[in-house]
Amino acid sequence: MNRSPLHRLAAAALVALASSSSPLTAQALDLAGLSKDVRPCDDFYAFVNANWEAATELPASRARIGSFEQLRQANDALLNQALKELADKPALQTTPGLKLIALYYSSGMDESAIEARGLTSVAPLLNRIDTLQRREDLPALMALLNRSGVAAPLGWSVQADRKDTRRNVLNLMQSGLGLPDRDDYFRDDERTRTLKTAYRTYARALLTAAGRPAGDAELDALQVFETHLAEASRERAQMRDPNANYNPFSHAELTAAAPGLDWTSYLAVLTAGAKLPQRLLVGQPAFATRVAQLAADTPLDVWRSYLALRVLDTAAPRLPKAFATASFEYRGKAITGLQAPAPRNEDVIRQIGGAYGNEPVALALGELFVARAFSPEAQKRSLQLVDDVRAAMKARIEKLDWMTAPTKAKALDKLARMQPMIGAPAKWPQFDGLQLSGNDYAGNWLRVALWHSGQQMKDLDAPVERDRWRTSPHIVNAFAGGLNQITFPAGILQPPFFDAKADDATNYGGIGMVIGHEITHHFDDSGRNFDAGGSLTDWWTPADAAGYKARADKVAERYGAISPLPGYTINGRLTLGENISDVSGLPIAYEGLQRALKRNGVAADKPVDGYTPAQRFFISNALVWRNKVRTEFLINQLRTDSHSPAKYRVLTPMSNTPYFAQAFSCKAGSAMVAKDPLTVW
Repeated sequence: MNRSPLHRLAAAALVALASSSSPLTAQALDLAGLSKDVRPCDDFYAFVNANWEAATELPASRARIGSFEQLRQANDALLNQALKELADKPALQTTPGLKLIALYYSSGMDESAIEARGLTSVAPLLNRIDTLQRREDLPALMALLNRSGVAAPLGWSVQADRKDTRRNVLNLMQSGLGLPDRDDYFRDDERTRTLKTAYRTYARALLTAAGRPAGDAELDALQVFETHLAEASRERAQMRDPNANYNPFSHAELTAAAPGLDWTSYLAVLTAGAKLPQRLLVGQPAFATRVAQLAADTPLDVWRSYLALRVLDTAAPRLPKAFATASFEYRGKAITGLQAPAPRNEDVIRQIGGAYGNEPVALALGELFVARAFSPEAQKRSLQLVDDVRAAMKARIEKLDWMTAPTKAKALDKLARMQPMIGAPAKWPQFDGLQLSGNDYAGNWLRVALWHSGQQMKDLDAPVERDRWRTSPHIVNAFAGGLNQITFPAGILQPPFFDAKADDATNYGGIGMVIGHEITHHFDDSGRNFDAGGSLTDWWTPADAAGYKARADKVAERYGAISPLPGYTINGRLTLGENISDVSGLPIAYEGLQRALKRNGVAADKPVDGYTPAQRFFISNALVWRNKVRTEFLINQLRTDSHSPAKYRVLTPMSNTPYFAQAFSCKAGSAMVAKDPLTVW
């Protein structure tokens, strides 16, 4: 268990910076909005959130609004204030990370400098594409773009080998499509036709603004090219199968399996002159074969258009207004229904940190955030919640009547060895060798990408650092990592998810359920394939595996019958891991609460503000999932996201646990009491 103390900020200037702002504030449990018109046993989501939904308008710049989004905005506001102070007061830039993000942020906010630079910063990449005149040069160009942060058409990473997590290995994977989903290239419904038209308009706008051919002939050829890639791409649900996506190849085996592309040249440039890897993983071999075929057969002018489009698409938010506006019209308006862009400062923070806090310099944002918004007290209490929920999971595994003793023993070992990462890392990265500019936004993106590629190659074939943080602490999210880890960044350890001063029922219904969810991810239909060390290993007896599959199939079927919108259903297979983790994580968190109440001497029936701890637990959980979304966003979520819509992350888990029915005295036959309750763990 990682219980390292929170990183001590040695620099007095940064301590002063931390104390100069007020902490994040939000009401931990909002009881004022509970409905008087809806009974808890009829629709608990509406009982808790209907009044809020009716009173809440979606701002033009938001595709959704709710607890997650409101906390993210609060975290961004705190960071924005801190970044302004860093930029205005260089004396506060006391660490390498703080210096870098001050420069990066300033460059992103300097719109006049962005306009003045035009395409200068990405010209080296575009010029290399223009000089592609020989097919033999294509592999090296693809690798250069990969190193530059452009997945065109392959994606890559260096990370722990899934079957031997002691060492890092090179991974190649499918990527490079412009439409939201590979199925969008083959669907023919009205929504898909609208997306295809918007994507074509977007491609034309980017290429035209860059002074490149963008007539119907060029766009038709691009559509055919990307359709070929889509044909060889695995569907999203198939991408969840860890065994199917684990395919080791030697250099020679890859050359034989995917002829038509000089993989030696590609790997030589990708590894930047380092020794070529003798072994690598190819997630989707059929896709690599298709890329090689296209490398051999597709006219180079089509390749030049495609690669230029991918560069411009990737860089567009950091380029002059013509490009950034085109990106918003497609990725913001057409896909998610936005009516206006997000505030500039929020977009810059998102570009620096990434949606999941995993951009190369995102940890520097986390360093700044933690100094202002996370205390040792919060970390200590968070660890207690993890201990309680994990103990509850242990008890449930021990009592399972469908699992045999040998499999139980290995499941319990995996649970015991699970590594929590709480709040923030014990030390911050130093970003050795990375230099940024205060007035070159797109150039900074490219410098960061190239630096990060170099750092990844240093990890190639090296031992895995299990204590390394791979996401920034400012993010409002939590993760079940591939090394049998669970990560809870400081960004989500805030109200309404967690408040160090709130009652246990509120915290266990909020962050406690998130903890139960992430723990269960390591035992969902995908996570169960990994052992206590995080390696992809079959540790199940055939009978236990069959028993698990039968229960998981019921979850997939139950969710797959839900239609949040006319004509659209939840994809039960794509969302299966998240749904198992919701259905199992909620009762585990509830049982963790009972441990806390007993330890603290709190009566289980003692009301606070008129509600018992059990009732407050479920109210807290429903408040966490309150959400209002645009129709376009919801459609895109149903088609591409592995998470079910928020409403059904309340209704389905709660209606399938007897604890909810007991808490609100719901009778059999009530809408919130499932006839055939789902149970996996």
